[in-house]
Amino acid sequence: MTWEQLRHFHRDPRVIALWLSCFAPLLRWFKPGRRRLLLGLGALAFAVRRPVGRLQGSEISGIAADHATMLVVAALMFAFAACCYFVATRFGSLPAHVRRHPLIFLHAVFWALLVVLWTGPTHPTLMTVLAGCAIVMPVLVWRLSYLLLTAQRGKMAGTGPQDHALYIWPVWGGTDTPYGKGIDYLKSTEAADEESLARSQLAGLKLIVLAYIFRAAVQLMNGLVFGADNAFRQGLGGFTLGLPTVDALLSAQPGTHAAWSGWAAIYCDLVLQVLKLAASGHLIIGYLRLCGFNVFRNTYKPLLAETIVEFWNRYYYYFKELLVHFFFFPTFVRYFKRNPRLRLLAAVFASAFLGNLYYHLIQHESLVRGDWEELARKVIPRAHYCFLLALGIYISMRREQIHPGPRAARRWSRRAVAIFGVWTFFAFIRVFHHGDPTLRARLEFLMGLIGIGST
Repeated sequence: MTWEQLRHFHRDPRVIALWLSCFAPLLRWFKPGRRRLLLGLGALAFAVRRPVGRLQGSEISGIAADHATMLVVAALMFAFAACCYFVATRFGSLPAHVRRHPLIFLHAVFWALLVVLWTGPTHPTLMTVLAGCAIVMPVLVWRLSYLLLTAQRGKMAGTGPQDHALYIWPVWGGTDTPYGKGIDYLKSTEAADEESLARSQLAGLKLIVLAYIFRAAVQLMNGLVFGADNAFRQGLGGFTLGLPTVDALLSAQPGTHAAWSGWAAIYCDLVLQVLKLAASGHLIIGYLRLCGFNVFRNTYKPLLAETIVEFWNRYYYYFKELLVHFFFFPTFVRYFKRNPRLRLLAAVFASAFLGNLYYHLIQHESLVRGDWEELARKVIPRAHYCFLLALGIYISMRREQIHPGPRAARRWSRRAVAIFGVWTFFAFIRVFHHGDPTLRARLEFLMGLIGIGST
């Protein structure tokens, strides 16, 4: 078997035939409707597990230790999702202004809850429950946004509660970002027969194998490059390059480390972050494909991207899709139609800047507590990151409009320079994405990298 055949074993007719011969009765039984029903039933367990898991890591006193509070919060969030489903099934009877902007009203519920927390009653039990709801709601709000978007498009017909439960509380796990988006996309990628299901499952197995390879690469890089004490470093006799991490550089005094170590650290940090995201994303998408949904990968070779916008599309696909669906398109189709450049600029900044910042803003528990100083310390560096990202994406998109055409015909040296430029951009702006250093510390570090001051 050649390397190409091994890489694409899930497409080999002989492998597919072998899979069918081994699991034909199970594949035949695992029909689309039955799959969705089972996944919907499995979602009921995750309707409790996901909120409890979120609250166990909470920094708000009283929630993590109080199991009764966790169960009450989980029940309230289940009721909230059920209400959203009920509204979606009767979308046509809603007032016109709600039908035009359903997501604004959905997110307004979250902000109304925050206002109650900031200004409302001081009964400790009630406030703890409400705080728990505010912490858990960002897990649901984007998935429920996909639900209401489906209703707004008039595509609720032919779907039942189990069809929406399977992505609102997905058994395949994930983050606040819905991997697989909503039921519209999942239905379009669903295996309809045994052969397509076999192909999907084999592709899922491939991604799961790759996920564990990427996990091993992360451990290897942590030990070999950054000096983390793990099995890989011990297997190498304790050898390590001992490169400081970006977090260590940001917390160190200016001038402590040479500039070259700063550049090496930010490039290696970018590679490490891509490997981490690929490892987690491949595992989730692998499970999705095993369930019969042959969806796109979350991360697909971003380190080979030759433009900023191409990297962004490949790096975190489902987060990019969330920003596109809920921020880019609504802006693009409504505003500045007579000015194409301004229209594109507004849409890019609405998604990559404002949408990106908003997504991360509502995740911070300091927002729930009303701790504005801590919130500002976390959000202001993120705002710089989002602004530079949006600016880079816009410039990249404009360059592609001005210079269209295939890049495959370029000389390899020119393509390598383009790839290195993309690495440099994302490695540079990721400094604003790290930990809790002050904005001043980040700026001093970046200035030191380009020879202004000391690193």
